[in-house]
Order: sequence, then C-alpha cells, then structure tokens
Amino acid sequence: MALSKRKRAEYFRYSQYTLLVVIALVIAFLADWEQIRTAFFNFKTMGDMFPNVITIALKNTLIYTALGFAFGLALGLVLALMKLSSIAPYRWIATIYIEFFRGIPALLVFIGLAFGVPLAFQIQFDIYSTVMLALGIVGAAYMAETIRAGIQAVPKGQVEAARSLGMSQGRAMITIVIPQAFRIILPPLTNELILLTKDSSLIYIIGLARDQYELTKFGRETLSRSPSLTPILVVGLCYLIITLPLGYLSRYLERRSGGKKVSVL
Repeated sequence: MALSKRKRAEYFRYSQYTLLVVIALVIAFLADWEQIRTAFFNFKTMGDMFPNVITIALKNTLIYTALGFAFGLALGLVLALMKLSSIAPYRWIATIYIEFFRGIPALLVFIGLAFGVPLAFQIQFDIYSTVMLALGIVGAAYMAETIRAGIQAVPKGQVEAARSLGMSQGRAMITIVIPQAFRIILPPLTNELILLTKDSSLIYIIGLARDQYELTKFGRETLSRSPSLTPILVVGLCYLIITLPLGYLSRYLERRSGGKKVSVL
C-alpha cells in the first residue's frame, strides 16, 4: 500500500535523525579524544591567559568597538541626512562616500590611517584615534543607509502634523522623525555593533604595545608560545561573550518593534 505524503515526510525525518546519531557515534568511537583535549583544552595555557585576556584584551576590544560605533553613528547620521537632502551636491557626496567605503576592505582603511596619512600629511594618530576613525569611517557607510531607511520608514503624516503646528523642517526632523527612526532601526544598528566588534581585530596591523592588545592580537601572541589551539578557543569564547548577548538583544528589539524591517538597498 502506498504511503501517504505525511507518512513519507515522517519516515524521511526519522531517517535523518538516525543518520545523525550514527555519524555522532562513529565520531565518538573513532576520535582521538586525548589529542583533541591536548589541542583545544590545554588547561595550563588557559590559566596563563587569565586574567590578562579579560583585563586587557577583552577590555580593549570593548573600548575600541565603543569608540568606533560612537563616531560611526554620528557620521552615519550626518551622511543619512545629506543623502535625503534636497541639495543635490550633498546627495552626491553622501552617495560617493557610502558606495566607496562599503566597497573597499576595512583593512585598507586601517592601513591608510596608520601608515598613509602620516606619510602624506605628517599627522600621527594615537592608537585610540586610529581605531575610532577607521572603524567609524567604515561603519558610518553602513549605518548611514540604515538610518536613511529608518527615517524614510517614519510616516510622512508625522512631519506634516509637526509642520502644521508651526515647526520648521529641521526642528521636525530632530524632534519628531529622528527619534522615531532610531526606534525602528535599533535591531540593525545592534547588528552593526556586532560587526564592528569583529572588525576591531584589524587593529593588529598597526602594531600594538602589550597593554593595547585586543582579543585577536592577544590570542595570536599567546598562540605563538603555545603548543595548542587553546588560545584561539579562549579568544573565540570571549568574542561570544560580547556578540551573543548583542544578538539576543537585536532579536528582542525586533520582536518589540513588531518585526518591522527596513531596507538599506
């Protein structure tokens, strides 16, 4: 007797579960667990990484990310308003900036600020200024499009109502539109913060003093003195300490906003 479509789907699902269990058992029996423990869970190496991995590397990663995000958010807001401006040259400048910095690797921006600017203009930035500018310049290109989309998602009736009360266009934008836009774009901005957290690892290209190490640089230096991959595992877990709560926050904010999304294309 032919099976129904529902029964076939049920048998197929059970066969997939069975296959996964078999693969897990094969791995469990064939894996060299002692070698895995030595390669990834060297407790002596873990102990040597603490507390510096927290008090130096994790702390610096948070500082670098916060600086870059703050500068990028401010610059992104300016670029978004320029792109929405009725003045054509402002729109052209904002569009060229956004397309350019969305199209090149962030690493090039770090190299340019750390090595190119000092050579060309004899201006030397300190480590905090360099990372703030580099992360902010790249992040602003993405955040500008997110903010622009959020502003355009605010109903036009809000502006019309504000203008009917005698508000100027600028005041209506600042007091009515932008606060509502930011409530809409909080989830994608949280995702931008996660990306900046990972991009902060690019600061290694500049060359850092030990007390300036962020997580990736700290992990690489420890790895060079370690016989195992444990430093990479520890550093990865530290990144997860930052990014997982931000990911949950982004999903929570998206649910709070009713799942409303904005297009940044």
